[in-house]
Amino acid sequence: MTNATDKPALTRLYARLVVSDGPRAIDFYRTALGAEEIERYTDPDGKIVHAMLRIGDAVIAVKDADDGDPAPSSLGGTPVIMALDVSDADAVAEAMLRGGASVVYPVADQHYGQRGGRLADPFGHLWMISQTIEELTPEEIQQRTTDLFT
Repeated sequence: MTNATDKPALTRLYARLVVSDGPRAIDFYRTALGAEEIERYTDPDGKIVHAMLRIGDAVIAVKDADDGDPAPSSLGGTPVIMALDVSDADAVAEAMLRGGASVVYPVADQHYGQRGGRLADPFGHLWMISQTIEELTPEEIQQRTTDLFT
């Protein structure tokens, strides 16, 4: 399928999280984030080659690390941050911490009208958790950001 510019149309985009222990990761995402497992495929040894999870209106894929796809722990971390907009940032952060996540930045009120923080899950993936606490215009957010640096 193509769009008006005759370029291939994007039909879906999702994150594919490579982890060191797929079943444990799926349990963590289920417990901490309310994920629902949609599908799972394994190799003959039982390693997950692809599992799809639904978290709210979003989907993510999870797979066990292998020679071609290393987990963040074998790379010294990840520069990618998964951003979750939630109704209660404190409750989600607490659920993640109970499941073994660690705090990168504590949940707090932010200048851009969000209450949020950043956590690292037990598998090395980073999650920014935030909830809207104040409706701001883009101009107000920019002014507050500018004020931080002056």
